[in-house]
Amino acid sequence: MSDSHLVPDSSQQNQNKRTTRKLFPITIASAIPKHRHELLKWNGWGYKDSKFVVKNNEVYFTGSRYPIGELRLPNFVGWATKTLGINLVNPVTHCEPPKQEDYPSPRIAKEVFEQLIALNVPYSIDVMDRVVRAHGHALNDMFILKLGKFRRIPDVVLWPHSHEDVTKIVNFADKSNIVVIPFGGGTAVSGAVECPTTEVRTIISLDTSQMNKILWLNEENLVACCECGVIGQDLERELNNIGYTVGHEPDSYEFSSLGGWVATRASGMKKNTYGNIEDILVHVKMVTPKGVLEKNCHVPRLSCGPDFNHIIMGSEGSLGVVTEVTIKIRPLPQRKKYGSMVFPDFEAGVKCMREVAKRRCQPASIRLMDNDQFKFGLILKPESSYSTVLLDGLKKFYITTIKGFDPDQMCVMTLLFEGDMRDVNASEQKIYSIGEKFGGIPAGEKNGERGYTLTFVIAYIRDLALQFNVVAESFETSVPWDRAITLVKNVKYVISDECKKAGVVYFIINSRVTQTYDAGCVIYFYLGFNYENLSNPVDIHHRLEDRARDEIIACGGSISHHHGVGKLRKKWYVDTVSKVGEHLYLSAKKELDPNNIFATNNFVSSVPKSKL
Repeated sequence: MSDSHLVPDSSQQNQNKRTTRKLFPITIASAIPKHRHELLKWNGWGYKDSKFVVKNNEVYFTGSRYPIGELRLPNFVGWATKTLGINLVNPVTHCEPPKQEDYPSPRIAKEVFEQLIALNVPYSIDVMDRVVRAHGHALNDMFILKLGKFRRIPDVVLWPHSHEDVTKIVNFADKSNIVVIPFGGGTAVSGAVECPTTEVRTIISLDTSQMNKILWLNEENLVACCECGVIGQDLERELNNIGYTVGHEPDSYEFSSLGGWVATRASGMKKNTYGNIEDILVHVKMVTPKGVLEKNCHVPRLSCGPDFNHIIMGSEGSLGVVTEVTIKIRPLPQRKKYGSMVFPDFEAGVKCMREVAKRRCQPASIRLMDNDQFKFGLILKPESSYSTVLLDGLKKFYITTIKGFDPDQMCVMTLLFEGDMRDVNASEQKIYSIGEKFGGIPAGEKNGERGYTLTFVIAYIRDLALQFNVVAESFETSVPWDRAITLVKNVKYVISDECKKAGVVYFIINSRVTQTYDAGCVIYFYLGFNYENLSNPVDIHHRLEDRARDEIIACGGSISHHHGVGKLRKKWYVDTVSKVGEHLYLSAKKELDPNNIFATNNFVSSVPKSKL
């Protein structure tokens, strides 16, 4: 049997041919349908059948997709009442799904529309398809969906099925002076996919979801070439079935796409073992109005001038469309084991993480919740059997009475070990030994697993919060080790002070350390407040976050570690990269997209015509 089906036909790529246990390309049956709103919420996060609901003044989580499904959460109401001052009785009425008459007709000339149809690429001008792709999942997006209307939405949605389809679309758009906004999993929290409200040209939302093939896989080199639209959970499931893993697991991996990971320079919870997207990526194609930007070989490293992969990574749809990505894969680990530790306070936990990073013995995932987030996590603990309650009571007695930990200071570290049996056991012993030196106490595998998996549930809370006049959002940063503790303290102080000035009485601001590096760590914040009797809550939230971001920068932190810049953080972009850096970006924009077809307005407010 010929193996020519394993790889594309180019002579350069023929070196990647290798007989495997499956015929390639593989079209993956995606968990997410083409018309996303058939399965996912049109105005919120995640699956329709998965949400927090209030019944008889008790909170439950519906469905069976997550471990807490259909279970009562007995700690939720008390925490929400005390901390956020809300009464879970009278929910706010939200908007109904949009109808055709709710938004203007597509802004597209008849002759241009006829030429677009002639491209023979599936399309839709249905208002629901257009609205679903008019946004990501930033607070502003969700608030508008639930209580208002977007000022600008795409005029037409296109679903290319291949790199060649994308090339046709981009060339047509460039010739016809039409805007293209790439759309992957739609999970962005930076405003990157929002349509610029001042854009008068026709806007195409280029939805990559139907580009979900594994084109080829080389078992000797441990690399696989995939189309950009494959969703994280689908890619991982398909590779697991043949004994491999990517290991890239961002919080959004159930819904985010491979192309989106590249376009935003994504990071995952298991980056210590598998790397961030820049460590996983071997080769990438990006279609631009000037042609395809790619290297001519699939090699592990190349010394050939500046690395143009880094122009593609983090470009956030402003320069072109990522179409095909070759990534590293790994054999499935023999063993996966969770763990956890309790520390007397946040500073002790951070010092432990610093020592672990210094020794370069990080497990696949190591994360530290501060005391506020630890208490926040307890509200998601479902009702338990009597024996579990008794056991939890004994643990609490031991930690607080015997060991003397203050319940208002202690924090929790969650761990995930992956590898062969010997490596997992050795890593586990080493981490717990380091933790002991900083006052850490092992807290069990179950707590570690629960803390890790709840990451995927937390995003659903905002939909419930918005029903009861609470706005909430997360933001993150990377920071050198010697400034981490100061940064957290200062951000919390600034938020508290700004809340008082804004008349906000009930609010939360908590944090966790999510990733560790040789030279620093990643800190992730959750900010939310009760906006009852306050006007313009989203504006207030943005003002609070802006002040927090200013303080982060003053403390030596970055404007983002993995969420990207988009439109929400572009005010700090120039100061971050310098004026020379801004001009370098605009020069790349001028070369690759001289007509500003990819007019996302990310990074900079607008692209001056004089610069193009």
